[in-house]
Amino acid sequence: MDDFKLDKPTPYYLQFYFQLKKMIFNGTFKPGERINETQLAKSFGVSRSPIREAMRLLEKDGLLRADDRNGFSIASLTAKDVDEIYKIRIPLELLAVELVIDKANDEELQTLETQLEETENAIRNGAEETEMTSLNQKFHQLLVDFSHNRYLKNLLEHVNDLIHFCRILNYKGDNRPETILREHRSIFEEVKKRNKEAAKEYMMAHFNHDSEHLKRVLEEGKEN
Repeated sequence: MDDFKLDKPTPYYLQFYFQLKKMIFNGTFKPGERINETQLAKSFGVSRSPIREAMRLLEKDGLLRADDRNGFSIASLTAKDVDEIYKIRIPLELLAVELVIDKANDEELQTLETQLEETENAIRNGAEETEMTSLNQKFHQLLVDFSHNRYLKNLLEHVNDLIHFCRILNYKGDNRPETILREHRSIFEEVKKRNKEAAKEYMMAHFNHDSEHLKRVLEEGKEN
């Protein structure tokens, strides 16, 4: 927390919202861990009010869960959560693939290919898990951006934080970056050929592999 400084023009509760989200994503707080509102307020040198407002926003995102003691804990995903998140995500991103094939121009397709090359270079250079997670997110985000459908983008933004939470957990395990890159390349090759059915099949297979792997990670976490 030492490198966190308040930006006065931005409301305090929003600054705490983004900072706490960052701490959840980087593992400072662990899934299931209870958050001490008073301790956080003391650490940041502020009253409890903006901390409480930030927590309410994080609860709406699904990253915090209220408990019966009038407090909050970091969300701890279950297999049921994964199923529910992916049931929302899959049809939206399959639609994004269709729209990219219809609407993306050659320059946008080149941007997707460059992103895959960046990912491959990052793997080769031993990039850290946080960078790999961001690169994974970037591929999917570009597909959504190049769908040129702002309503689709807005719908996905409502669950993007939980999807990102899933991505962080999904990188656990041997050879996950290579596996994900290989599946992304398969999707892209069909997008480049403007082959909707094949692209959607590869995307669906990618999602199935992701969700099953994530459920295994969650199950192993319960056993440890």
